[in-house]
Amino acid sequence: MFLSVFDIFKVGVGPSSSHTMGPMVAAGRFLDRLRKSPFQAHGLRGSLHGSLAFTGVGHATDRATILGLAGFLPDTYDHEKAEATLAAIHATGKITPPDLDELAFDPKTDLEFDYGPALSGHANGMILMATDAQGDVILREVYYSIGGGFVLTEDELAQGKATDEGNPVPFPFKSAAEMLEMAKASGKSIAQMKQANEISRNGQQNFTTGVARLWSVMNDCIERGLATDGILPGGLGVKRRAKGIYDALMAERGMNLTAPHTINDWMSVYAMAVNEENAAGGQVVTAPTNGAAGVVPAVIKYYLEHVPGASSTKIADFLLTASAIGGLVKFNASISGAEAGCQAEVGSAAAMAAAGLCAVMGGTPEQVENAAEIALEHHLGMTCDPVRGLVQVPCIERNGLGAIKAVSAASLALRGDGTHLVPLDACIETMRQTGADMSEKYKETSLGGLAVNVPNC
Repeated sequence: MFLSVFDIFKVGVGPSSSHTMGPMVAAGRFLDRLRKSPFQAHGLRGSLHGSLAFTGVGHATDRATILGLAGFLPDTYDHEKAEATLAAIHATGKITPPDLDELAFDPKTDLEFDYGPALSGHANGMILMATDAQGDVILREVYYSIGGGFVLTEDELAQGKATDEGNPVPFPFKSAAEMLEMAKASGKSIAQMKQANEISRNGQQNFTTGVARLWSVMNDCIERGLATDGILPGGLGVKRRAKGIYDALMAERGMNLTAPHTINDWMSVYAMAVNEENAAGGQVVTAPTNGAAGVVPAVIKYYLEHVPGASSTKIADFLLTASAIGGLVKFNASISGAEAGCQAEVGSAAAMAAAGLCAVMGGTPEQVENAAEIALEHHLGMTCDPVRGLVQVPCIERNGLGAIKAVSAASLALRGDGTHLVPLDACIETMRQTGADMSEKYKETSLGGLAVNVPNC
């Protein structure tokens, strides 16, 4: 099994990897099919189902789908160009995708929010269609946005988990147990094994430049969030808090008046800065999702800024180790809030961050696996219940607490020798089972929990 570090960490746009990036990617894939179709299309239609319908407005799913059909992609998203394109589509009822003729598309009538039962394959389902001059459907495809910006067609989902069709990699572990066995046999760290896999597929230069870009985007996102105040969009009136907290922390530095636990505020503010940017539709990196995008960069920032002896040369090892854990969670359970609740998003992110921090602080593979297990175990059962479907409450603060848990988990693991009662594989399987048993109203539908008990207007 091979999931690249660039699969787990994708540069994209907020507020949601599954509800914003995924639909945009799906629309791009549909355009690719349409370009190859022998039929002449005159119009486009679509429908959003399940969680994509229930929280689609708050997650900008309709906007993302329309922009995807206009040719926009998350990795190269241009906000100003997108705004102009959206305005033109709404004004004219026409859309002109790259390398295709002008097509009829009225956002008010041609993109439906279907609040009935979800499609059978996944909670995040959507249908895209092309029509001829008479309005008859000439091309139709069902897509599922399965979390973290990953998208599968109905046929791909029916075939089971996506198969890896590339060349064999040196260390093809599918479980944490296999990962530890390979590390012991090879004498390599988890990061070294993961890097060998990456280079065997994509080459050293692509790996080096790609990882550098990931951290650059993550760090830029933190810095923007720490420098920006105001009210987040969406109607809840949520105030950006990261800048105020950061300014206060900076003012307190060197005064010898702060309590030791203030370090938690630093971890939290880095994560909140990212998730406030995500909530505002800014550029973020899935880690492994947008809703959980603040945890990993916050812990890296904490390591670089607050841990004695920290070195930026270890960022690659952090990301490699974190992506190895994220890949195991995705392959054996889920990183989708709509599928398994927030345990699959912030829980997975905390496990990834804990593993990465443990690794760069000298942890053995066994200690790294222990750190990931501790962090994930103490997110088990966490629901996804965003107020008004926005990735704001409780999501922004939850990332801060996820970062704190990740650092605590890494510290506890480093205090031990790697032996522990609950294996990471068992914890991942428990998370999968818990997600399967969880009521649908607690899985990113905004039909339960805080979403119905907090005034949202």
